[in-house]
Amino acid sequence: MKITFILPAIGKKPGKKYIGTWKMEPLTIALLKALTPARFETEFFDDRIELINYNTDTDIVAITLETYTALRGYDIAAKFKARGKTVVFGGYHATLCPDEVMEHGSVITGNAEMVWEQVLSDCESGCLKPRYDGEPGYTSIHPDRRIYANKKYLPITLVETGRGCGHNCEFCAISTYYCRRYIPRPHEDIITELKQSKHKYHFLVDDNLTGNREHAMGLFQKMKPLRIKWAGQGTLAIAKDPELLRAMKESGCELILVGFESLNEQSLKQMNKSWESALGERDELVRNIHKAGIGIYATFVFGFDGDIEQTFTETLMFAKKHKFYTAAFNHLLPFPGTATYERLKQENRLLYDKWWLERKYRYGGLSFTPANMTHENMSKLCRDTRRRFARLPVVFMRGMASFGRNSLIIWWLFWAMNLRLGEEIDQKMNVPLGGNLDELPK
Repeated sequence: MKITFILPAIGKKPGKKYIGTWKMEPLTIALLKALTPARFETEFFDDRIELINYNTDTDIVAITLETYTALRGYDIAAKFKARGKTVVFGGYHATLCPDEVMEHGSVITGNAEMVWEQVLSDCESGCLKPRYDGEPGYTSIHPDRRIYANKKYLPITLVETGRGCGHNCEFCAISTYYCRRYIPRPHEDIITELKQSKHKYHFLVDDNLTGNREHAMGLFQKMKPLRIKWAGQGTLAIAKDPELLRAMKESGCELILVGFESLNEQSLKQMNKSWESALGERDELVRNIHKAGIGIYATFVFGFDGDIEQTFTETLMFAKKHKFYTAAFNHLLPFPGTATYERLKQENRLLYDKWWLERKYRYGGLSFTPANMTHENMSKLCRDTRRRFARLPVVFMRGMASFGRNSLIIWWLFWAMNLRLGEEIDQKMNVPLGGNLDELPK
């Protein structure tokens, strides 16, 4: 039998390619490839960078879904189901909304490692079940990156180091997905994978890399002799730990994504992240990370009830002041299964019951009514703040700061990312969810 793996894009404007800056290898697909017995033939279409061959001679179509890509995933599935093909879904959205997903095919919830071979065996015997529930445990199987052959991804290897997060931020689907748990991956598997990588630069796939300090410190010590460069994701709490920062830098850390989310104390409290305020003065915390020689990819979220127009101005000034490597200024999206979604639904503030299924919804738009402004104005303020942060004088100022903090290769990557940032902001706006009109199933 033959399996066709598909990673859907968010959506595409008619006649246009998908727009995206961070076209990195999809780690999930390589792991599924590694878990697939050799008797199966496999192929992979990445909807973000290539056209899908809907006429391919295949038996099983495996589609991984995020909430943003769910509608397009369903459109893709419908075209294969019209040809009598078996469709299996997995991913975060499949776990958050299994009943919805089962209307379009069989579903794997949770992590697939423990159930994937059973799914394939049931496909072979013609008794595929509607639902399979995976578990969060790890196996020692390493991703088979041969599935990426001839695809043009950034020269960065993604390596998983842990899953989940112990915090309980109101808006976070990851917290829901893993029930506020952090599950570290064994060091020996991580190091083996890093040694096998063909790239010098790596992104450590972990929503909170230092969620278990002991695990993180031990990993950094073992990574130090590899002499690699890496980026990852963490919380502002790392700035209070000089020993941890030093270990990160010595192991090759160049860039850390930090979710500041908001500078507004009321918003932090509402999102259940007031612990960040207790860490201390933010300017000093940022300087601590920068002094360690680590750049910051700062992310901010607007749309909580404490946010007013001045919030955007203050946030932009903060980002420019600290000359962040890059920054994201996003509006809040109520993901299914989160406390934010339930709160807005109870308050009758959702513009769509399920925004991810609305063909009228466009990327960059809000799916709810903010407390202090119209949803149109908040969308515009997010876009304008991104544009102002992407202006050439600001980019130049940030680039010079990056030169003093980062290695040469990371500095070159800075220009590749940031010089096109403003252009891509406009290109991404108003991208519809789902397929182009001429691609939709008849």
